[in-house]
Amino acid sequence: MTVMAVQKRRVSGFSVVLAVVGVLLLLASVPEFGPAIRAARGDGVSGAFTARQLQCIQHPGHESCVWTGDFASGDGQIRRQGIEMYGSDRGTLTAGQIVQAVDTGRETRVYGPDGSDEWVFTGLLALAGLAVLVVGVRRIRKPRPAAAAPPDETPELDEPAPEHT
Repeated sequence: MTVMAVQKRRVSGFSVVLAVVGVLLLLASVPEFGPAIRAARGDGVSGAFTARQLQCIQHPGHESCVWTGDFASGDGQIRRQGIEMYGSDRGTLTAGQIVQAVDTGRETRVYGPDGSDEWVFTGLLALAGLAVLVVGVRRIRKPRPAAAAPPDETPELDEPAPEHT
């Protein structure tokens, strides 16, 4: 009679962290698909963006700027203040300048009528999240290799089997 020892498998902390990071990446990217696709196609409420203030952040080696201002829909029904114009920077607008814009439903920004390529980053972020989640879950669910039998119970291959008479 052979008795197999049941071994409790410990889940590695790294595997759990991978799975959690994957979920967080998905939570950050999936809700943004709708607005990102609408922005790519230039779908939304058409109107005008009035540039008010240039906001810049200095990073080592470069500067990142965006214009904030006011958006008003073409029919005057929607008015939003303190909103960013996606893709704007130091050289694209001047204070008080009015340009066409599209409100896709994002809380913090509007887009130019030509749309944006923001969907590419959103899609890549979602794929990365899915990949990391799958790797983490596979590591968690992977069965532990079977433990080898103790040496005294392992039959020797060189010895002939005992004969029964």
